[in-house]
Amino acid sequence: MMGPAHSLSGAAAWLGVGAATAAAGHPMPWPVLVVGALICAGAALAPDLDHKSATISRAFGPISRGLCEIVDKLSYAVYKATKTRADARRSGGHRTLTHTWVWAVLCGAGASALAVTCDRWAVLAILFVHLVLAVEGLLWRAARMSSDVLVWLLGATSAWILAGILDKPGYGSNWLFTEPGMDYLWLGLPIVLGALVHDIGDALTVSGCPILWPIPVKGKRWYALGPPKGMRFRAGSWVELKVLMPAFMLLGGVGGASALNFI
Repeated sequence: MMGPAHSLSGAAAWLGVGAATAAAGHPMPWPVLVVGALICAGAALAPDLDHKSATISRAFGPISRGLCEIVDKLSYAVYKATKTRADARRSGGHRTLTHTWVWAVLCGAGASALAVTCDRWAVLAILFVHLVLAVEGLLWRAARMSSDVLVWLLGATSAWILAGILDKPGYGSNWLFTEPGMDYLWLGLPIVLGALVHDIGDALTVSGCPILWPIPVKGKRWYALGPPKGMRFRAGSWVELKVLMPAFMLLGGVGGASALNFI
């Protein structure tokens, strides 16, 4: 799928989690719901860090473009080192390592560890990166028309304000993990969810997605998981634009309203 659809699906997924926790009698504080949805929307772009033409490659200028090249080479090296004879030959690393559950878990765990051990500045950095990506994904037309500096300023300002709100007692810094020293441990959860939602979205397209790596399926370690061929679509097709994106908006709206007990 394309960047906007990925971001919308990520936000909708976290709002759905918020609705589920509210239904279970443990509602999220509203700042956790909002921040988590934005982080998840940004994280849903991150697996395409292996593609030099993806939305994330443009988000931070030369830094993200250079990082995309490095991740592409790393992913390709991992693919070559772990593929079986049944796996196809490839010339690049797109839709390999960064499109697996292993990568999603490692990114989420790394972010949580960083937030807990490095405290406020790490939290601000995590929020800044994912809020910039969320703007690039959710407001992609406006982001394309604006300068990168304006998007970065919006991300930095929003990160500072939201971190200040979360720091207030009862507003969510210690949501889910209440023991001393575990503030913001939950930040890794929307990152994991966003990456997995991205992978599931890509699995619906023609090429499929090797989400289960390194678990072998039908003799392939990089088995492209997906529905039957007739149910798949091409990225950017009318199915994505006219069906899935409106569905994500609707589901996100319903999930958010349920999480806040409006319905």
